[in-house]
Amino acid sequence: MKLPPLKALPVFEAVARLNSFSMAAQELAVSQSAVSHQIKQLETYLGEKLFWRSGRTLTLTDEGRQYLDAISTALLQIERASEQLLGHEESRLRLSVFSSFAVRWLVPRLPGLQRLHPQVELALEMSSENPVLSDRVADCFITIHRDSPAYSYELLYVERLFPVCSQDYWQRIRRELGREAALTGRDEPAMTTAEIARFPLLSIHSIYDKAAGDWEAWFRNVNETIPSGARVQHFSHMLLALEAARFHQGIALTNDYMLSTRKDSEEFVRLPSHSLVTGDKFYFAWKTSRRRERGIQILRRWLVSEAIEGGLRSEVG
Repeated sequence: MKLPPLKALPVFEAVARLNSFSMAAQELAVSQSAVSHQIKQLETYLGEKLFWRSGRTLTLTDEGRQYLDAISTALLQIERASEQLLGHEESRLRLSVFSSFAVRWLVPRLPGLQRLHPQVELALEMSSENPVLSDRVADCFITIHRDSPAYSYELLYVERLFPVCSQDYWQRIRRELGREAALTGRDEPAMTTAEIARFPLLSIHSIYDKAAGDWEAWFRNVNETIPSGARVQHFSHMLLALEAARFHQGIALTNDYMLSTRKDSEEFVRLPSHSLVTGDKFYFAWKTSRRRERGIQILRRWLVSEAIEGGLRSEVG
């Protein structure tokens, strides 16, 4: 078995992760010259330049980035295997997750994970866009894409959008539409799209990457268009639009995981109207080569159980 200089591998990983020779030296408790020597030794062995240095700027070469992706997984597996053999039960995992999913669905449930599995130490990496699947970013992911053949995926949720408003705003809608005499709840008559368009529409740019794209798709789902006189207020993120709805500013389109706690169900009203399936599917993703890691499988099973119990997905997925 022909192996590279093994002492140089954790040094290379630290420099690449921290983007600094001096910070890597500090983390590893060695001198900066020792770090430079290890990187030079590794580059000589591989016959490839791993970093570009320009003044104080340090960047990975394409070869360095490719090598990092490969050895990071190997180093993590060595660490996990050693911890298991030593009897260390702790599992430290970095989970990259969309900010809205984290804030509205995951974080309120984390105390339950900690009670059931205190050995799992979970660090959240918030992402506003779909993250690049790589060990350099996180150990596992909540993602809507399945484009990496190196990863395995478990379905958590198929997204649908539906209109909501605050309890106070719902009473205003009922007054203006003359619905005050009607029964509330399950027997509430369905609202027409024209009735909904009479009130401010709180739009989220991030879903369809265009102004009013969410409401356009919602109206198009029933072969209609947004009325020309509709008032549309724009927000970059679903969290912002939902907060605006909470404070009685209009009607927002939201999804199931955004309204997943009892408090939310008390503060918001889901309007009696149709929903829109966006086509986005939320998956828990982990590198297939790490499928035997106990922490990843504990987290996977817990997420699926919570998704089923909370109604995000069915038993069969």
